[in-house]
Amino acid sequence: MTSASRQTHRLIIEDAKGQEEYTLEESMYTIGRDPNCDIRLSSYFVSRHHATLVRFPDEEGGYYYRIVDGNLKGKSSANGLLINGRKLQTHDLQSQDKIIFGPQTQAFYYLLEREHSTTIPPDPFDITLINPSSLESDTADSVG
Repeated sequence: MTSASRQTHRLIIEDAKGQEEYTLEESMYTIGRDPNCDIRLSSYFVSRHHATLVRFPDEEGGYYYRIVDGNLKGKSSANGLLINGRKLQTHDLQSQDKIIFGPQTQAFYYLLEREHSTTIPPDPFDITLINPSSLESDTADSVG
């Protein structure tokens, strides 16, 4: 099992519509108010193309996501990105990062790692034989 198959990348969006959870698997996602965005945000304070998520390979055979303000052509959003309280143009996402797109519009990123465990199913033909003479008799103790 590779590192990538043990990872789950989640983005939880909170906006005027409530809360929505996305499992990230694609190489790129557009985020914004525009109906053509992969991840739609419901707020007039958010740009039509507010941010872009881009997937990059890591050294362990898995991958990570980088968030970029605006689109990949260099056009930034009107309000920018506030990530963990800092205004940033780009950021390699770490588990539990908080991204603020605008008033009452935010996201939380989580990287969930599953432990690799191998379970061996029981052998259906395993028969344990018990020698009847090895068992103690309770009848001898109860007499008397």
